[in-house]
Amino acid sequence: MKKYTKVSVSEQELEDLLRRHTGQIEEGLAYVDHQRPAAGGRLDVLLVDSGKSLVVAELKVIEDDGMLLQGLDYYDYVSTHIESFARLYKSHGIDPKQAVRLFLVAPTFSQALVNRCKWLDLKVSLFTYNCLKFEGESEVFPIFTEQPITALPEPVEVTHLEDHLNYITDTGVRQKVAALLEEIRNWRAGQISIDPIKYALSMKVNGHVFAYLNPRRQFYTIATYDASGEWKEFPIKTDDDLATVKPTLKAAMERRIKS
Repeated sequence: MKKYTKVSVSEQELEDLLRRHTGQIEEGLAYVDHQRPAAGGRLDVLLVDSGKSLVVAELKVIEDDGMLLQGLDYYDYVSTHIESFARLYKSHGIDPKQAVRLFLVAPTFSQALVNRCKWLDLKVSLFTYNCLKFEGESEVFPIFTEQPITALPEPVEVTHLEDHLNYITDTGVRQKVAALLEEIRNWRAGQISIDPIKYALSMKVNGHVFAYLNPRRQFYTIATYDASGEWKEFPIKTDDDLATVKPTLKAAMERRIKS
């Protein structure tokens, strides 16, 4: 492999390199124009992708968090006037019904900028670059690398007591569970909490879990510690089942208080 060195380029040189090596950024990407007046400034580069979406590319030769806002201003302008741009560059077959894309191209991006991008409800892509000059050659070759944007965090699923009770389709069972929960709270008034979690109701005494109630369609189960301290799950389908488990449940609660 030939020896090479990394070289710095001006923004104008970077524009020219991007124009001549557009396909290295994304397959099917084509150059449209550069330095087009827009939004009180000039668009660095306009491109069109293989799906005929217009692409606004904002370029920087240094790490610059401000490029995101600048790029958004141009994105807004182009999106607002997309039909005019499609007519102006008719030979490129731009589809005005396709969403405009935003490319940010820079040597590096701060983590703050990357984090902000994940919240944008638009097609934004980040590309870092290195410019290489090979030994014995005068031409500079750009290497573009797409930087992943972290996915949005999963929304927290909030559940309520009523959600778990309503999961039980047998009205009689639902009423008995509601009565049982009220009884359990009164075992140690003010010390026992019953908190809905994703698939169950968590029972705590002074902040310590001593049981879970898992609703089913026609019955429910209670998971708690038995007399030997082992965690077990008991199906409650009849009043006799509950009468058998209730002393075990209460004893587990008392042990958690003492532990």
